[in-house]
Amino acid sequence: MLDWKSMLTADTMKWLLEEENPSVRYYTLKDILDKSEHEPEVQQAKREIMKCGIVPDILRKQQEPSYLKTYSDFYTEKYKGLVWQLIVLAQMGAESNSQIIEQCEYLLNISQEAADGGFSMHTAVKKSGGRIAEVIPCLTGNMVWSLIHFGYVDDPRLQRAVDWITRFMRLNDGNEDTPQIPPYDRYEMCWGKHTCFMGAVKALKGLSGIPQGQRTSEINDTINKVAEFLLIHRIYKRSHDLSKVSKPGWLKFSFPLMYQTDVLEISEILTGLGITDSRMNDAIDVITKKQDDMGRWRIENTSNTDRLLIPLGEKGEQSKWITLRAIRVLKRYNAGS
Repeated sequence: MLDWKSMLTADTMKWLLEEENPSVRYYTLKDILDKSEHEPEVQQAKREIMKCGIVPDILRKQQEPSYLKTYSDFYTEKYKGLVWQLIVLAQMGAESNSQIIEQCEYLLNISQEAADGGFSMHTAVKKSGGRIAEVIPCLTGNMVWSLIHFGYVDDPRLQRAVDWITRFMRLNDGNEDTPQIPPYDRYEMCWGKHTCFMGAVKALKGLSGIPQGQRTSEINDTINKVAEFLLIHRIYKRSHDLSKVSKPGWLKFSFPLMYQTDVLEISEILTGLGITDSRMNDAIDVITKKQDDMGRWRIENTSNTDRLLIPLGEKGEQSKWITLRAIRVLKRYNAGS
């Protein structure tokens, strides 16, 4: 077993623990320094998430009359819409309150498709719930993960969304060998000759949020299949020619990520599931080499963050979020190696 600390160019813990970003402080204490959830300083950091910084700023903006009018554009208003802000709030470690629960309920009512349980980009005009022709795996995975964070893991509606993923997730690798019947005939970009990587990653992200003891055999089977799909690609390469990079944009790190993904997020999901496969080595090397001489990682892509309700960070800037997540991956990976 390698010492993950030896992979860092400098000790950056003091920086990550600064009180101005309580979310990063909270996750650093818990995930990097292994502090118990019940320890006073961890509890204090968790309370501060809802009191100062980005989370209360988002919640305040969402209460403005002008924002309330945008609720119906929950997905298409990229990335100020309700879907995207709920994802951000979950990633920041926000706790459920009446405002967040109201938003979750709204999306369950107008985005979740009534028949099968996946989440749709638009609301059905003639009946309640999401439009069946516009249910997509990346949105469904993101919503499952976010709703689990906000306490919906035992909700039957959440379970229907999980069932949608385990029933319909298929993994074509450049060779479409299954019939193009519903839902697969609706979006070539999601279900065509090559399964959309983003859909696969977000589906895996959603399932990864389910506590291990509550995962059925179908959930575990889907997790294993999607993980293997990503591993045969070495996360960012072409499975049929590993000398070529399949997704060059994934080598530029960003936070938060919406329907897009990158090498860091995929590695974080896999290691969070306890997967430490040698086929991840190249991705881990990419992550390690991106730190600067202060042991910090920088923002390389702001295509999402520039359009958020509250923009987060500038390109080239040192990022506490990316640094936290990179260290989390290195720690998990080396613990399992």
